[in-house]
Amino acid sequence: MLRFYACLLVLIYNPASVLADAVPSKEAVQGTFAERPFSPYANRSFPERPFWGDTHLHTGLSLDAGAFGNTLLPDEAWRFAKGEQVISSTGQPVRLARPLDWMVLTDHTDLMGFAPDLQAGKPGVLADPKGLQWYEGYMAGGEDAAKAAFDIITNFSQMTLPEVLLESYSPGADAFAFTWEQIVLAAERHNDPGTFTAFIGFEWTSVPKGFNLHRNVMLRDGPIRALQMVPPVTQPPYGDTDPKALYAWLEEYQANTGGRAVAFAHNGNLSNGWMFPTEDTYHGGKVDEEYVQNRAKWEPHYEVTQIKGDGEAHPYLSPDDPFADYENWDVGNLDITELKTEDMLAGEYAREALKRGLALEEKFGVNPYKFGMGGATDSHTSLATAEEENYFGKSVSAEPSATRVLHPFVESELGAFEGHTLVASGYTAVWASENTRTAIFDAFKRRETYATTGPRIGLRFFGGWDFADEDLLTRLVADVGYTKGVPMGSDLRPREGDGAPKFLIGALRDPIGANLDRVQVVKGWLDANGELQEQVYNVAWSDNRALDADGNLPDVGNTVDLEAASWSNTIGASELLTIWTDPDFDPDARAFYYVRVLEIPTPRWVLYDKLRFGIDLPEEAQLTHQERAYSSPIWYTPGA
Repeated sequence: MLRFYACLLVLIYNPASVLADAVPSKEAVQGTFAERPFSPYANRSFPERPFWGDTHLHTGLSLDAGAFGNTLLPDEAWRFAKGEQVISSTGQPVRLARPLDWMVLTDHTDLMGFAPDLQAGKPGVLADPKGLQWYEGYMAGGEDAAKAAFDIITNFSQMTLPEVLLESYSPGADAFAFTWEQIVLAAERHNDPGTFTAFIGFEWTSVPKGFNLHRNVMLRDGPIRALQMVPPVTQPPYGDTDPKALYAWLEEYQANTGGRAVAFAHNGNLSNGWMFPTEDTYHGGKVDEEYVQNRAKWEPHYEVTQIKGDGEAHPYLSPDDPFADYENWDVGNLDITELKTEDMLAGEYAREALKRGLALEEKFGVNPYKFGMGGATDSHTSLATAEEENYFGKSVSAEPSATRVLHPFVESELGAFEGHTLVASGYTAVWASENTRTAIFDAFKRRETYATTGPRIGLRFFGGWDFADEDLLTRLVADVGYTKGVPMGSDLRPREGDGAPKFLIGALRDPIGANLDRVQVVKGWLDANGELQEQVYNVAWSDNRALDADGNLPDVGNTVDLEAASWSNTIGASELLTIWTDPDFDPDARAFYYVRVLEIPTPRWVLYDKLRFGIDLPEEAQLTHQERAYSSPIWYTPGA
């Protein structure tokens, strides 16, 4: 009991010291360092805390966000992320419960500069009939404004934008160049190394025929390099929707400026199967050696969960996983001009992509889908909120109101993404040595990141060959993990002897959040017959429950009070720590392993809306859920 309270005090007053809060026993760390000083924290060189941030946020500079009525610009977005209170575009005061440590601001590059001119009714916009129509809709507000915004998005995705407007807001135009400069300089103003990291970035918005192939780009650099080039676009004749065009721009950027950049894909559930191809690409190309090499080089990270649905797994692909049915968006593509079919799903979800990567590596010697996990908001309000009780929506039209749950996010004659299905996800945690552009960017490159749907769950995940039960006696699990193994995002070291890989896993609940239900390891592998397989293992859990003969675990229970939109931490655990050995290891099979951590049930944002606005919810609205974290994988390659 004393140990529990000591851990809790450290957690409350110093949540950064995740899983490292007491002096270890001599036996537990014997041999960890050749000459260990008395202070267990001296001479450390590995990351000691996760830094929390958002990789995907839009301001009123983005075409769609501005058309929906977002009037907040980069300065307000940066101030909000740093913990300041701001006034939202609908006039509501809003503030984060806890500031972020870093953020990438990713306004859309296509038609950069158009949205503020539309809002202002600039003559160049009003001179075009479509521009005038959109302006009148925007000024009318309400449903007219929403129709105008969706008409802009439809014309964008179908590539039917007015030629004169396209020319006025594309690379080579003054408005485009000045807007990019505004974005870059705002990030530089708010970058405070050691305290808050503001990354220069953008979203490359490939959405041919409504198939979402967006990538976000993060630069490691400051304005000296970032302003030497303008970002790429996707609308012809000024750009191309083929990811090859983005890879070419990234290559040119690094070669011309000496800077560094990475890209990461928008979660793929609106791509209708095109996000993770195995043979043909959407643009008529082939998944060949050039494709796998470029994707592996430029996309070391994937946005697995965000406001438009969770993209880890789908029950059709993983029918034996009872937790795969979580916040899935599977109606159709982005503008619902094409409905989803079951054969599309395998090209959209992270777990299946990781499996496909093993097969492509067997074929080409390179794994194009070897990515780390991250979460993001993709909010178009300038507000990086991923808290259920503080959820400010995807767009200005979905900011808190008594009617927002009833308004579809997108609706067509084929179907709709209903308003109550929007998700408050998510954030990315980065294990970095310090809070700077250099350290955080480098952590992304080595994939030492993990995603959560919003809670700040502490998660350590190490793989090795000789972890032992006595390693659990130390509270300094990172010392053991880095010394005897490799962290999340890595390849296992060469196999020693004839044993199976062992994994050291520690999870700590959000200090102001819900207790933990369980820790699971998700394994995928390529079997001897060339078939892709998966298995989910329960490896640590709360409340002394027992596994059945098939490895299944009883539900943790549910303490949510639906009348008060609250819950009790009388079930679950504050921390879960274990060493797990793969019981089905095949040394000849390529494999990956990642960790999924589940919280106990808590209220979704719609339940808070019901309480605060006194409204009736749609019968199908989901009121509770189990928030979660996803680690980056660890890979095993035979003979590596």
